[in-house]
Amino acid sequence: MADSVEVPEAARGSGDPVTARGGSGDPVTSGERAASAVLGAPQGTYARVRDGFRAYRMIAGMWIRSTMAYRASFVMTTFGNFAATALDFVAVLLMFSRVDRIGGYSLPEVAFLYGVSATSFGITDLVVGSMDRLGRRVRDGTLDTLLVRPVPVLAQVAADRFALRRLGRVTQGLLVLAYAIAVLDIDWTPLRLLMVPLMLLCGAAVFAAVFVAGGAFQFVAQDASEVQNSFTYGGTTLLQYPPTVFAKDLVRGVTYVLPLAFVNWLPGLYVLGRPYPLDLPTWVAFTPPLVAAGCCALAGIAWRAGLRSYRSTGS
Repeated sequence: MADSVEVPEAARGSGDPVTARGGSGDPVTSGERAASAVLGAPQGTYARVRDGFRAYRMIAGMWIRSTMAYRASFVMTTFGNFAATALDFVAVLLMFSRVDRIGGYSLPEVAFLYGVSATSFGITDLVVGSMDRLGRRVRDGTLDTLLVRPVPVLAQVAADRFALRRLGRVTQGLLVLAYAIAVLDIDWTPLRLLMVPLMLLCGAAVFAAVFVAGGAFQFVAQDASEVQNSFTYGGTTLLQYPPTVFAKDLVRGVTYVLPLAFVNWLPGLYVLGRPYPLDLPTWVAFTPPLVAAGCCALAGIAWRAGLRSYRSTGS
């Protein structure tokens, strides 16, 4: 039998129930909370992240079960999402029906950039694509219902109306990327092979940071979903074409200000063996993990600031 642990009298508290609940949903007493602190239970950031992932998984699972109750509808909407996003690449094919190169890049090279951008954004859109609905919740006051629940608000907003049909965008991007990799004549070194999955993961993280930062802006603007979409959906469309197509001032902006270039341009041009228009050193192609981490940290700070500034509608 395990040795008992003596909890100090001050840590026992009155034992009266409080309104908060623990991660498992059981009522938490003030005495239990103090005892957990004394006994070294997980607290602070780790506990919030753990509870956030748990809440996200449960909410997303609920929406998935709801979606799969109508499987024929799910198949049709997923195919529709696939077809709608495929029109973007059809536009690229139409351009190449008239020219051999765009900005000095061949069709397989553009397809490679397109596939990385579309897949990275598709993953983010699937996971946190509901962030653009936050403005409506702020306007009508329904965000209050999320604030009283004992789980992180960010996890609830991100998982709200989880749309599994968005897998169509991810599938379409992966198919284009697979085509590009199969056709391109690339000397596949271990670093280049590692760079492909790294681009997808880091690109998804950068887009997720933009989604969260855009959601934080909606606490202030309240009706700024289209502003957010100009950086998210507009950003992925921008990255589907080579940087040589755009003015250097724009390329500098998405490199030094809003670092979308680290999604596929910088690491992708390393894989393709192409120089970057701004003459940056080669090692910059290996910095997407650091850039993604920094973007996520800044987005987290912006989210906390926005959430603290929120004032209910009072209705």
